[in-house]
Amino acid sequence: MTSPVRLALLGCGTVGSDVVRLLHEQSADLAARIGAPLEIVGIGVRRLGRDRGDLPVDPALFTTDALGLVKRDDVDVVVEVVGGIEPARGWLVEALRAGKSVVTANKALLAEDGATLHDAAAEGGADLYYEASVAGAIPLLRPLRESLHGDRITRVTGIVNGTTNFILSAMDATGAGFAEALEEATELGYAEADPTADVEGFDAAAKAAILASLAFHTRVTAADVHREGITEVTSADMASAKAMGCTIKLLCIAARGVDPAGRETVNVRVHPAMIPLTHPLAGVGDAYNAVFVEADAAGQLMFYGRGAGGAPTASAVLGDVVAVARNRLAGVRAASESAYADLPVRPMGEALTRYHISLEVDDRPGVLAGVAGVFARHEVSIATVRQGPAGGDAELVIVTHVAPDAALAATVGELRGLDIVRSVTSVLRVEGGA
Repeated sequence: MTSPVRLALLGCGTVGSDVVRLLHEQSADLAARIGAPLEIVGIGVRRLGRDRGDLPVDPALFTTDALGLVKRDDVDVVVEVVGGIEPARGWLVEALRAGKSVVTANKALLAEDGATLHDAAAEGGADLYYEASVAGAIPLLRPLRESLHGDRITRVTGIVNGTTNFILSAMDATGAGFAEALEEATELGYAEADPTADVEGFDAAAKAAILASLAFHTRVTAADVHREGITEVTSADMASAKAMGCTIKLLCIAARGVDPAGRETVNVRVHPAMIPLTHPLAGVGDAYNAVFVEADAAGQLMFYGRGAGGAPTASAVLGDVVAVARNRLAGVRAASESAYADLPVRPMGEALTRYHISLEVDDRPGVLAGVAGVFARHEVSIATVRQGPAGGDAELVIVTHVAPDAALAATVGELRGLDIVRSVTSVLRVEGGA
């Protein structure tokens, strides 16, 4: 057994504490897998003296000087589970440029400025691993950047936020509204006190950027991702979905396409969508995550499991630690970032989608023809129309064929201005052949 691989741990909250516990509980097995023991030589925290229960670690290892810890000569690997952009970016760039491998769960930083981290890793000849940044313990990123490198991935569709999936699953199962389902999620600990990052899609958008970057060998940032949250999804939307044999999920979608000039592009988006109950993602309930990958040779693949929580995320972190520790002992470096394709990110308006639109309209002759004329003017083909009563008016539920999102949005905009349309009560995209 050789000398220990020495770790600096940045952050000791929910995930960091579980990293420490797993390192302690599995120390012998981890050492056998690596060929050397793992040793924590320092833990960077915001506050000293905080009660950390029975955490199996020497209190003397804690420090508030995270940058000083990163710079120490006796640190081989830096593990970051603090999150946020700064000061984490500065710490990790310092480590990578100094040739110290980095394992991080920081999806926000990777999605906003992953290029800086990859460039620093290349400069220092260090490894950068981040399996825990997307979908918790689910082995997903390594298959994308290693196992499927001999294939051409065409599309990635995923449920990558457990909070929103719990909320939508509860709405579907009980008929509850968004506010009621969010309250339940908060009481059960699935939603933060401020759930904005989850319910408005920011968390999922960051993960979508990371997935697209790996799948399509192109640098994609969170700013490139079209984002919509679930706050406008209603119990009536859920009922409409059920009537179509569908359910509603917050999806991250990254897909190859071709622009009008014939150039290959990628489109990356996060939004609620109806999917048929026959789709593999439709049965993913509670706070679970799942990602559906489509590739030319491999066909359809699905990755499923718990996407969040201290222990699942810590499991993914330690998997990366084992990998970088092995590389260090072997004197090798993992494959560097693959961004050779450099495909342009196509605007959301050019994405080909379908819409489900609910309208309250005047109940009189000629209304349907007037509504259909709006779709025709924007060259949007109608797939189905369902009509029913709505108080003193009538309800129209229209599902379109595939069309550019900009044309669909323009259609809805014109419908809102028609005298015969009382209100546009719901607009949802439809995915997966529903």
